[in-house]
Amino acid sequence: MPGRGINLSTGTGSGSGAHTRARIRLASFDALFTLLRPRQPIHVQYAHAFAPFFGPLAPDAVKAAFKKALRELQAARPAYAQGPEGWWRAVIMRTAVGAGADTQDVQRALPVVVPQLLKRFSSREGYALYDDALPTLKSLRETGVATALVSNADSRILAALDDLGALAYLDHILVSDAEGVEKPHPEIFLRACARAKASPGEAAHVGDELECDYFGASRAGLHALLLSRPPENQAQRTAPEETSADGVRRITGLDALTRFVRDHNI
Repeated sequence: MPGRGINLSTGTGSGSGAHTRARIRLASFDALFTLLRPRQPIHVQYAHAFAPFFGPLAPDAVKAAFKKALRELQAARPAYAQGPEGWWRAVIMRTAVGAGADTQDVQRALPVVVPQLLKRFSSREGYALYDDALPTLKSLRETGVATALVSNADSRILAALDDLGALAYLDHILVSDAEGVEKPHPEIFLRACARAKASPGEAAHVGDELECDYFGASRAGLHALLLSRPPENQAQRTAPEETSADGVRRITGLDALTRFVRDHNI
């Protein structure tokens, strides 16, 4: 069953036993591939949106161009510098052209394609919750543990979470375009703790990225858990996430976070 596997092996950082036995008062979550997932792989949804304007583009070509565009924009304009709409407009244009669409056709279509894709990925049209997301958020609230979203997504992810009924169960919201800082920088984790009036040792963070989520949270002093969902739940990823490292506390579902907090607080 999802979440039944939990590796409590310890190593450096949050797994080292360096924390005092303070009660966990805050649980923070990554968004994408932690609480929610694309309904179809993102590059497939892009290819469908492009087809009426540019004809069929090979999904593998769209996937490769999308990954390249993301890397370029993340390096050139971190934390959605100059605004997320322009940021994503550049990603969409580079993806279409990189996948083989004519540059002039892309420029003419952008005023229609960009709003379509931005809307899709602001709602349940583009995303779905994992089955364990709402039960975990509700369970933590019932036990008096505050919750936070700590995400490198832009603020549109909040509209998607709201449309899916999860936003109301998140007490504190930190997204990188609003905060001007991205994971794995410790500052974004420390801000979440401050808003919840919890010390880092009173907080746990869960996410699916080894560097951004696990090591970022660990270096900030939080208890960190790396979410490694079963392979069938990873099929939507644009690229596999590197999760290999010694001494990392791994879980396979969010119900294991609930148990971790419960057992820690006994």
